[in-house]
Amino acid sequence: MASNSSLIFPPRTNQSILVATNDIRPIKPPVVIRDPWAAAAWIAGITIAVVLIALGVRLWWKRRPAVRPVIVPPHVRAREKLNASLALLNDPRAFCIAVSDAVRVYLEERFRLRAPERTTEEFLRDLQTTTQLNSEQKQVLAAFLEKCDLVKFARFEPNEAALRELHESGLRLVHETQFDPVTAPAAPPSPRPVPAATS
Repeated sequence: MASNSSLIFPPRTNQSILVATNDIRPIKPPVVIRDPWAAAAWIAGITIAVVLIALGVRLWWKRRPAVRPVIVPPHVRAREKLNASLALLNDPRAFCIAVSDAVRVYLEERFRLRAPERTTEEFLRDLQTTTQLNSEQKQVLAAFLEKCDLVKFARFEPNEAALRELHESGLRLVHETQFDPVTAPAAPPSPRPVPAATS
């Protein structure tokens, strides 16, 4: 049998490549498509929760019982300081500094008299012009401050009885001046007599 030399065969190809490229590929997992409204709902929910918590805290803050500071009157503070100074009776100078400061601070708080930062002479000179203390109280105060200054600056050392007397003098001054003086109301003017009619 004669061969046909004119028969043309297609070029040989690599079968493994064809199998790899034309074979069925494995199934991919499903792609999760997120709902944009779900994210918006979460954000809105968190925002509303934060706003509600803030409003609740604000309402609680407004309704809580107000803590009002306890205002201690000047005469009460002065008495406490004067009584605390009794612990210093063994040191006359420290005792006189304590009782003098207690009375000076009391006078400033009670009458707005600039006492703590002034010398005794300056304070007593200005004290003469005030009408908030009567003349007897001014004399007692002057004697009190001068006795304290003797111990504070002149190294005078009084005995315990004299120191207790200073303490009592300070307490008495605070007691007498702790409240505003009560003045009696002025008497109404008497009516003028009506002259009798002459005929």
